[in-house]
Amino acid sequence: MDIRSALLQGQKLLEDESISAPRLTAEVLLAHAIGRDRAWLYAHSDEELRELWWIHYGRYLHQRLNGSPTQYITGRQEFYGREFRVTPEVLIPRPETEHVVEAALAHAQGKAVDIGAGSGAIAVTLALETGARVVATDISEPALRVARKNAERLGANIDLICCDLASALASASFDLAVSNPPYVPESESLPREVREHEPALALYAGPQGLDIYRRLIPEAERLLKPGGWLVLELGYALREAVTQMLGRWRSVQVIDDLAGIPRALAACRPR
Repeated sequence: MDIRSALLQGQKLLEDESISAPRLTAEVLLAHAIGRDRAWLYAHSDEELRELWWIHYGRYLHQRLNGSPTQYITGRQEFYGREFRVTPEVLIPRPETEHVVEAALAHAQGKAVDIGAGSGAIAVTLALETGARVVATDISEPALRVARKNAERLGANIDLICCDLASALASASFDLAVSNPPYVPESESLPREVREHEPALALYAGPQGLDIYRRLIPEAERLLKPGGWLVLELGYALREAVTQMLGRWRSVQVIDDLAGIPRALAACRPR
């Protein structure tokens, strides 16, 4: 079987199981099996598939058909123009979270902290884009190991601390606090690949999805210097509830995506 036929067969298997983006997924999985990029597949579409390539490709297709996200199979996800390593111990970085980075960069000055860092996508990006030293916290030691490897591989200067939110950090010691907290209501129905494979600790936050916000906002006020900025990712339909929690915070800004969906929130700590 040549590469063109293998792609068509993989695409058909994925389509039959209603897997999203079946052609792209087949290409990514076959490229990963061969150890090449997708462009190489098109340049060598007539090349015969070696036995080892076929074995790996079949295994990856089987994993995807059983619900495993493509990013966990390949161990990679692009974020803000950089490739991050991901494992089932961390949430897969989403394009929506790049709105959080953009908002944070607009207020980046001095020392920053990323609360609930997961793969380190936000912390590493902030460190590389600003040159500043960034502190990253997470309650999960396995997640911090992934973040450490991403920081080392990409050359980011960040400090990693295992604690609940930012409980191990000193008060009034940061100019910027950033977080993509868990915000999915416990009753919400998620796609199988998310529900069964991504870490629940990084997804769910009580009946309304607000439990972590309720703890995080007072914690950020403790951490930030007067005039410092807090930037948060917003859960769907949580704009009003989270905004109300900010009380006397100043200059509250909500950042929408191109479709008009609120994605991030920035607020200035009162002086």
